[in-house]
Amino acid sequence: MADPRGSHGHGHGHDHGLQGATSATAKHRRRLVLVLAITLTVFVVQLVGAVVSNSLSLLADAGHMLTDATGVAIALIASLIAGLAATSKRTFGYLRIEVLAALVNGIVLGVIAIVILVQAISRFGAEVEVHSGPMLAAAAIGAVANLISLLILRSGQRESLNVRGAYLEVLGDLLGSVAVIAAAVVILITGWNAVDQIASILIALLIFPRAISLLRDVVDVLLEASPKHVDVDAARAHMEAVPGVAEVHDVHAWTITSGVPAFSAHVAVTDAAWNERGYHAILDEVRACLHEHFDTDHVTLQLEPRSHLAGGERVHA
Repeated sequence: MADPRGSHGHGHGHDHGLQGATSATAKHRRRLVLVLAITLTVFVVQLVGAVVSNSLSLLADAGHMLTDATGVAIALIASLIAGLAATSKRTFGYLRIEVLAALVNGIVLGVIAIVILVQAISRFGAEVEVHSGPMLAAAAIGAVANLISLLILRSGQRESLNVRGAYLEVLGDLLGSVAVIAAAVVILITGWNAVDQIASILIALLIFPRAISLLRDVVDVLLEASPKHVDVDAARAHMEAVPGVAEVHDVHAWTITSGVPAFSAHVAVTDAAWNERGYHAILDEVRACLHEHFDTDHVTLQLEPRSHLAGGERVHA
């Protein structure tokens, strides 16, 4: 049987834990700060414009901008908290704080959408005069600012739930600003003020599906569903293809927080390979396989000779 002490002398590193793990949001903190500054500025512009123009759709867009700013601020605060070191009582540290922040953000988005919809419907049948000039100017400023924010967040939204949440909110704001611009143009040309309520309803319908999408991703993380880029059956097949591996079971894959996937499995090794190759060599090869094919580094593997499993009870497949 291979000498267990040999596992430290064959190139097997022990850096596959969470030491130094950085959440995906933290990598894009500067981008979020810049977007937060832009969003708050545009919120003030649109709020003033909504008061001056008496436009519900512009007020809805301003409210959505405020929600965006709140969401980005939550993401920033959460990323700072998530960077706190792990302890013996919180072995994963506070990485899940970012996921909880995304949960709050998704709920707030959904509530805003419902409030806008109710307010827009309640205005129908009422004589409301809307001043299209200030409405158009404020909406145009919002559209330009949202386009700039989208470009800033575009790369980070593929890596972080919170950055993705901010990106989706800004995208919705851009579409909302376009709807307000269109409504302002119609009012300017035809004087048909009811188009303002219609634009408000469109904004609400834009916001709600994005809230559902974000909440669905958050629930997947909280329920520890397999990461989208990890096919558990394929991972098992790749591991069982490593010379000396007889069977892989009790396989689990989950996401600790955005950009930090985790993987664990029980690996049965043939007695011959255990004695001839040494478990350390097989362990290194299995970990390299997971890194290459599934981009997963936080891996916990239990290796045993197959004979040791004889008669053992298995709880998971």
